[in-house]
Amino acid sequence: MTETSQSPRPLRVLAAMSGGVDSAVAAARAAEAGHDVTGVHLALSANPQSFRTGARGCCTIEDSRDARRAADVIGIPFYVWDLAERFREDVVEDFIAEYEAGRTPNPCLRCNEKIKFAALLDKALALGFDAVCTGHYAQVIVNEDGTRELHRASDMAKDQSYVLGVLDDRQLAHALFPLGDTVTTKDEIRAEAERRGLAVAKKPDSHDICFIADGDTQGFLANRLGKAEGDIVDESGSVIGSHEGAFGFTIGQRKGLRIGTPAADGKPRYVLDISPVNNTVTVGPAASLDVSGLTAIKPRWCGAAPTGPGTYTAQLRAHGGETEVAAELVDGGLEVTFTEPVRGVAPGQAIVLYDGTRVVGSATIATTTRATASV
Repeated sequence: MTETSQSPRPLRVLAAMSGGVDSAVAAARAAEAGHDVTGVHLALSANPQSFRTGARGCCTIEDSRDARRAADVIGIPFYVWDLAERFREDVVEDFIAEYEAGRTPNPCLRCNEKIKFAALLDKALALGFDAVCTGHYAQVIVNEDGTRELHRASDMAKDQSYVLGVLDDRQLAHALFPLGDTVTTKDEIRAEAERRGLAVAKKPDSHDICFIADGDTQGFLANRLGKAEGDIVDESGSVIGSHEGAFGFTIGQRKGLRIGTPAADGKPRYVLDISPVNNTVTVGPAASLDVSGLTAIKPRWCGAAPTGPGTYTAQLRAHGGETEVAAELVDGGLEVTFTEPVRGVAPGQAIVLYDGTRVVGSATIATTTRATASV
């Protein structure tokens, strides 16, 4: 059975309403299914005007108003909860610290883990709600023995299970994803919103990072961490350029390197390594981005932890494809070997393991093993 908008009994549901079309339709479907739904918008900034506006559907004042109007149309109670301090500590400061350490974090994944399915869910349960409902495209499957599994959405093009791979058993037991088992295009979701009279039907989707007002991640980090000039070096260690802060780079980056010395082969160079200790960025050819394996820490399992070595598919980015891997828990961490080399894997990213469509769990990439580059 799929536990999305349908459930064996009516539930008291807290619908997280971002102000976007997906969460509004999810709340409407939950109410239509007979659940006792209350809408809530999360105020995640002490100064909402500093968050991005327009095509956000996430955290601004206009988003709060859009969510309230949608709740009024659906006919459900609506509240705004202030989680700005928790968001600052668990998401924004974590984001800054990870970049400062030379890693590449995913703030949306961290927000799902720490805010929507930790802080929000804990508060919801304390107030007597049975479940939290969101507009994510994923499925919770309830097995005959009552255990739950997290699966990809029916429509792979909209699947968001990657950013939900941090959810554990307890959180899955109280999660509803009414959009996850419907094979519909985004245009059809918008058409449904319009039929329901929801003004957000034509609102653009949110993109990028909500707490960086102008979308300039490098500028945001420089403002918080300060500029720090350092060297850009090639694989031999020769200095070929300079930068204003190693935190402004990510593994696999090609644009914005500002290298004055062209490569001997005339081909583009990419960021291969970021060393915050000596503030050095190493660049090289695309082939040097290939990795054959990795180690990952802080694993979180959507069910029981796997025992022994296993073969899975893995996803390394929110909008990335799948790759075959062998993985095993070793000393509390995850050791992963790729069947074929994978390009541009960065420490700090999440690796999410799948068994078919089932999400096994996730972990944070700590180190990578570079494949032998072919010259």
